[in-house]
Amino acid sequence: MRRLPALSAMKVFEVVGQTRSFTRAAELLNLTQSAVSRQVRNLEEQLGETLVIRRHHHLELTASGAELLASLQHAFHTVEMTVRNIREKSNLRRLRINVPPTFAKRWLMPRLMSLRAFLPDVDLSITTDLEDNLSERGMLDCAIRFGDGEWPSLRSERLFTERHIAVCAPHLMEGLRDGEAIDLSCFTFLHVLASADQRYLTWQRWLDAAGLTETDTQGGLEFDLLDLVIEAACNGLGVAVADRSMVAPLMQTGALKQVLDVEVEGHESYWLVTRTDRSLSPHVEALRRWLSHEIGTGSMPALRQANA
Repeated sequence: MRRLPALSAMKVFEVVGQTRSFTRAAELLNLTQSAVSRQVRNLEEQLGETLVIRRHHHLELTASGAELLASLQHAFHTVEMTVRNIREKSNLRRLRINVPPTFAKRWLMPRLMSLRAFLPDVDLSITTDLEDNLSERGMLDCAIRFGDGEWPSLRSERLFTERHIAVCAPHLMEGLRDGEAIDLSCFTFLHVLASADQRYLTWQRWLDAAGLTETDTQGGLEFDLLDLVIEAACNGLGVAVADRSMVAPLMQTGALKQVLDVEVEGHESYWLVTRTDRSLSPHVEALRRWLSHEIGTGSMPALRQANA
């Protein structure tokens, strides 16, 4: 018999080590904060070593704690992958993908019939949970991510870079004659929040490109999802800057209209993200070909691999 601490205590410690928070670990494990703290303390007593340094607002790992965390992560990952492979033997038709909410609604859903036709024998499972981390969730096959393409220990392939345009509901521009200058100060600006107290700089970059650097954008409405900004623009609440790919169908139906002929390349892109510890499955390879066809590149660019 192996002389090891309780498996439950080691699993709790792994989550604490990942989150550096008893509170966050308790939420993820569906336990009370005191129960999580007690499990870690019991583990420390069994090992005779301090694993966690308890600060006022955060936790730090000792050298022994960091060593144990690395070992547990490797061991649990190996077990998770083995269990996943066993499960998948009985469900070879399932393709599990996680995508950003706005991408799912505005880009993927209008093309879902095309994807189903391209993969007629594959059952799709699409999630939009922002906490659904590909490197930690063994059930995911791949993900679409928005950013700079740098994710530790993952492969990333750029799908397309954002192209920002300003749009609003057509009735907000009624009465303007062709060629007449638009006074944007008459509009309500719709902003996307990068964090609770910080906006993305898409408006400022678009205004710089349009030669309207003096425009005051301090006011307006703020939302934490681009999808909500687009919906607000459709409802006539103001003018938004959004990626052309996300609003093109709405412009085709007349729900939105472009404001000025200005387009700015964004600083971030959408990426297909996969693991580095295995080759691409036939389903993911097929999805990759479909994405290439839909985006119109003909072939995907070379994979970028980011190592931890």
